[in-house]
Order: sequence, then C-alpha cells, then structure tokens
Amino acid sequence: MKIRLLVLIAIILGLGGCSTAYYGAMEKLGVHKRDIMVDRVKEARDSQNEAKKQFLTAMEQFNSVVNFQGGNLEKEYNKLNETLQESESKADDVHKRISAVEDVSGALFSEWRAEIKQYNNDTLRRESQGKYEAAKLKYQELIIAMKRAEAKLEPALVPLRDQVLFMKHNLNAKAITGLNEEVFAIQTNVDKLVSEIERATAQADEFIRALQEK
Repeated sequence: MKIRLLVLIAIILGLGGCSTAYYGAMEKLGVHKRDIMVDRVKEARDSQNEAKKQFLTAMEQFNSVVNFQGGNLEKEYNKLNETLQESESKADDVHKRISAVEDVSGALFSEWRAEIKQYNNDTLRRESQGKYEAAKLKYQELIIAMKRAEAKLEPALVPLRDQVLFMKHNLNAKAITGLNEEVFAIQTNVDKLVSEIERATAQADEFIRALQEK
C-alpha cells in the first residue's frame, strides 16, 4: 500500500504541468476537486492578504524615506528597493494563486455539470442543479472580487518603481523632495488596493463556507 501511494505521489509530482492528469491522480488519493478548490481559494485569499501587509509595509518604508533627516541615504535606498522587490514578489504570487483557482474551478464545474446529467431521479437532479448554480454564482462573485484586487496591484507598484529608480540615480536631498510630492498618489493607490483585497477576502470566506456546506 505504501509503495502504491509513493508511486502515485511521484506521478503527481511529475505531472505538475498537466492539470487533468494531476486532478485524476489526486482523485485516486481521495483528494477531490472540491477539496482542491477550497485549498486554492484559501491560498489565494492568504496570498492577497500577504500582499496587503507587504504594500502597507512598503508605504511605511516610503514614508520613512520621505521623512529622512540625515544619515546614509544609500542605505535607505537599498531598504526601499528591497521592499519594492518583495512587493513585486507578493504581487506575482497573487497572480499565480488566482490562476490556480481559475484552473481548478473549470475542472470542478465541468465535472459537476456532467454528473448532474447522470441522475435518474428528477428530484435529486434538480437539487444538484440548484446547488451547482448557487455555487457557480458564488464563484463568479469571488473571482470578480479577486481580480478587482489583482488589478490594483500594478497601479500601486508603478509609482514605487519610479521613485526607487529615481532615487537610484539621485541619492541626494533633491531626490527626497521629489519623493515627498508623490506620497499622496502612492497612498491613494495602496488604500484602493487594501480596500479591494478586504472585499475579496470576505468573498473568499463566504465562498468557502458555501462550498463546504454542499
């Protein structure tokens, strides 16, 4: 039994790029698409929350540079650059997690539709159809919310990239003055991002509850 399990795990690891084969192998391990869907929604939700924290940290770091009162300006630049890189990494993870949710949702709902047709009992078929439609609606609300939050990532990153690049070539007081003029715009973009992520988080929690009740 252990050998068979190890073989299946090896197959799964080797089929990472083939979704259909991956889901089939996981099914043999007793892990259904619904379970994978819940896990991936949680991962996407957590990834967005991590991005929110990171962008708030980036804003704090940016403000600290703006309020720079003397010392090693290059050190401050390096810290801000590292913060930017971490923010970009978090944003990239959000993109990947949302794509993973979309992938498994397609497989899950396709399978569900096919299974509804297999019912001989009309009452059970209608009940399953109703649950399918409710879950699909919740999913659509979820993915819209997640993508709205995702769309706010780049607008929040652009001014940060610009200011870090400007600082790289202007490590002097004039550069700091220039940063000060951009604080409001950057803060506005980060605030919008945080607001959308919080909405997406609420949708994710609601979707998970609904799917687990089915």
